[in-house]
Amino acid sequence: MSEPEISYRDAGVDLDAAARHTAAIAAMVAGGQTGFAAAHALPAGMREPVLVTCTDGIGTKLLLAQQLGRLEGLGQDLVAMCVNDMACTGARPLVFLDYLAVGRLDTDAAALLVRSIADACAAVGCALAGGETAEMPGLYAPGHFDLAGFAAGVVERADMLGPHRVREGDAIIGLPSSGLHSNGYSLVRALVEAGALAPDPDLLLAPTRLYTRDVERALAAGVELRSAAHITGGGLPENLPRALPEGLGAVLREGSWEPNPAMRAVLGTGRVADEEAWATFNMGLGMCLVVAPGSAGAALTALGEAGAVRVGTVEAGAGVRRA
Repeated sequence: MSEPEISYRDAGVDLDAAARHTAAIAAMVAGGQTGFAAAHALPAGMREPVLVTCTDGIGTKLLLAQQLGRLEGLGQDLVAMCVNDMACTGARPLVFLDYLAVGRLDTDAAALLVRSIADACAAVGCALAGGETAEMPGLYAPGHFDLAGFAAGVVERADMLGPHRVREGDAIIGLPSSGLHSNGYSLVRALVEAGALAPDPDLLLAPTRLYTRDVERALAAGVELRSAAHITGGGLPENLPRALPEGLGAVLREGSWEPNPAMRAVLGTGRVADEEAWATFNMGLGMCLVVAPGSAGAALTALGEAGAVRVGTVEAGAGVRRA
């Protein structure tokens, strides 16, 4: 007697659900589709365009979002983690691709995530050019999933921001974070599980702020912007030095900015040492702009509604020092 046949559905993959998901998100995808890839032209009239690419994920914030039943902001987290890095070069994002991996496809949840990604792309003027949804039973636990993103943008070579532009005496302008953004969530989850931190989704799951338009506004206002640092994993001590050349460090004035409520809640648990917090979280600053001393006032004016504040100065030395 022959053994019974085994279908792809029996193995845990629902091709019908995948087809429904593809149809549901088709209207959210922009760009020239070629059947197997997306095509997007570079802007016309550029003298020496440089392609800038970034890729990232959201990390274990996904697990807390699942636990608290709040998925809506995760798409913005994903886009922000990529385009905020790109903004540090002065590039403008052109296209974004996403990768969603699941154990079993929930078409409603998947469409919610893609809609959030598409909305964030629209907010920064970037086309959601496509992506991949992979159903992999056995690799992910029931209900679990992962998200990754990839962005491509462009900048004139002569206009690229970076450490090569920075000089001693430059001003450091801080832009507030919207919350914890997408870093430190293994520690956040440990605090929640220990009962030290309330599992408040409004507080803990605020989407990562998008800084692309802030950088664009500063440049449009004539600010002599020299470099920028997206404050992600490793906090200010690890990320700010990446925007500075060898031989120069940052001196930050403690008390010059106010940590947001989520940051205050974490620090208020009394369970995270000061140095641990600084090395893990953004401490209330999601982006730091390094500007020429004479442009500090213009930067604060151009980005006043964005909450910009002067937080420090570039000085001889290395690393980040608090004064």
